[in-house]
Parts: sequence; C-alpha cells; structure tokens
Amino acid sequence: MYTWFLSRRLKLIPQTYRKSTLQEGLLLNMTGRPDTFVEGFHNADHVRLMPYRALGETGMAVSALSFGASSLGSVFRATDNTESMDVVKTCLQEGINYIDTAPWYGQGKSETVLGKVLPTVPRSSFYISTKVGRYELDPLKMFDFSAERTLKSVDESLQRLGLDYVDVIQIHDMEFAPSLDIILNETLPALQKVKDAGKARFIGITGYPLDNFKEVLDRSTVQIDTVLTYCRASMNDFALKDWLPYFKTKRVGVVNASPISMGLLSTRGPPEWHPATQHIKDACAQAAAHCQERGVDISRLGLRFTLEEEEIPTTLVSTASRANLLKNLQSVYTPLDDNEKLVLKEVMAKYMEPLKNAHWEGVEVADYWQKIKSLQETSPPAS
Repeated sequence: MYTWFLSRRLKLIPQTYRKSTLQEGLLLNMTGRPDTFVEGFHNADHVRLMPYRALGETGMAVSALSFGASSLGSVFRATDNTESMDVVKTCLQEGINYIDTAPWYGQGKSETVLGKVLPTVPRSSFYISTKVGRYELDPLKMFDFSAERTLKSVDESLQRLGLDYVDVIQIHDMEFAPSLDIILNETLPALQKVKDAGKARFIGITGYPLDNFKEVLDRSTVQIDTVLTYCRASMNDFALKDWLPYFKTKRVGVVNASPISMGLLSTRGPPEWHPATQHIKDACAQAAAHCQERGVDISRLGLRFTLEEEEIPTTLVSTASRANLLKNLQSVYTPLDDNEKLVLKEVMAKYMEPLKNAHWEGVEVADYWQKIKSLQETSPPAS
C-alpha cells in the first residue's frame, strides 16, 4: 500500500497550479478560485493553497479538507460556544467550504451553534449537509427512519440552522435500520419530497459498512448523489479505495470522515467506547508510540495519508478548537518532510499493513440491538 501511496502523481498541489478541468476532479471558475470564494471575506492567499475537488456530479467543488461539526455538539468534550463559532467562521475564511452536521450531534446543539454563526457569513461561501434518522441518546428513541419523522426532522434542522435549504440531506447510519427496505421505501422517498420542495439540493446516504452502500445504490429508485463513510480511508483501514471505482460508475460523490479513525491514530488514543477490536487498538497504539519516539505526530501522518488520495473529494475533520483547526489546515498546506515520510513508511510496513484493512463492521449494530432487546424485556408492558 505504501508504494502506491508514494507513487501518486497528483498530490496536494495548490489549485492555482493545476488545470481547471472536471476530468481532473477539479471545478474552479475562470479566476482559479472555487465558486464559493467571496472577495473580502476569504483569506485569498490560503484559499489558493486549498485543493478543491468535484463532489460527484453535484456541480460542487468542495475543499479537500472539510469541517465535521460533531464537536460543536460537545460530543467529545465540553465546548465553549463562542470558540466554536469562531472556529466555524475561521475555517470558512481559510477556504474550507463544506460543513457536515446532524441532529444527533449534541441532540441539536451542533446545528444550533451553526445557526448562530452562519447568518454572519455569506451563504454563498459554504455548502452544508445535515442528516435524518438518528436522534436521541435513549436507545429506544435513537433511530427513526420513518417518512413522517424524516420530513419533520428536516424542518427542525432548517429552523435550528437558520437556513431555507441545505445542500445535501443525508440518511444517518442507515445500517441501524431494522431493514434496508425501510431506507428504500420510506426514508429515501421522503427525502425526494424534501428535495422537490426546495429544502435540499442533493440526497446522500451514510454509514460504516461498505456493502450497504451497494445494496441501496443498486436498488434505489431515488437518485442518490453522495455517500459518506468514516474510518475506511485511514492508515489502518483503506478499504474505501477499492470501492471508489464503483461509486464513480454510480456517479455519486464520496465524503470521507475521521482520517485518524476516531482517535486510533493519535497520541491520546481512542475513547473507551471505541468499537475496534483489541488487536486493532494495540497495533495503532504501537504505531503511535513509534511515531512519538521518532518525534513525529501520528495524527498529521494520518491526515496527510488520507488527503493524498485525490479520488476522495473531501475528508471531514471535526474540532471545536481554533488551535486544532489551524493545525489541521497547516497539514493541508505543508507536505510531509523526509523524516515524516520515512516514519510513515516504517509505520505502514510494521503496524498498519499487517492489519489487512481490519474493521469492526457489525459490532456496533449488534450491541445496539442487544440493548434494545434487554430494554424491551425489562420494560413494563403497556397498559
């Protein structure tokens, strides 16, 4: 895998030095800037350093690094709303033009925080996606993929966001539906109504298991424009690469998330709830220790590793910290130095490639349904 990684000819070259052609995955206007560029709002010098790539056939040229707004919902730690709002505005000014959120993130908090800052920036400076289907912390109320709840959810999201429409409306973690038939027969037709009403421009599906995308894309009578998956284009699992040709034949844009595999590829390590097997966790911990001994940031290696694949239009990274945002942006602007390249080669050969794209498909879904079964068994019968 690493040999392939080094052999990529089209790296993260500043977009002003590339031809502006759709065939190369770039959609830039005649000025060499994305259509989301707003004179006087953006940091023009940094926008020139940000690669932009076509998101399927949506006509949107999205930044290679995009903003995942889950952190704004205090999902990982307590956050300060003022700093969160500053992070959003800064990321847009620096050239990130794609934001992803969901009602699930903080049970509406992420969307609410965005709703406070987005009215202060030009609407033309960003694309935004949100989701339907996943809502409450209570397992019995966590998921609802029905058409009725879907339509209601979109209106709630638009109200929280303070927007008339979103660019992409997505189904959140569709693997948790009792059956994909519900996704195909209820959720997607409801989203088509949302699109027809002008409340969303495009429709997307999200999830962790990759096979589910094929089943839904092959069976759906509703046009699906984007797919979003996470932790599948990382140093420890790059299975998404094998699916890119299929997604291209289906004319859907690919949104990738969590290049550091939800903390596996970090010095701090993953949270306690991380669903990866101990074998995967141990390998990633050993890789992180190796990087630390060599004075290299494994998270930076992880982000650069993912961003180098230009066939992936955009990669979501979430933070509510201005310092972390600037660090992530610097990773886009600055290629790996010779020492970092050497350490990456060592880590891939010794720790990552032996994993053979090991994953945790099915683990979270099985745990969820076991919880549902236990709760139903202990709940008093309805009167």
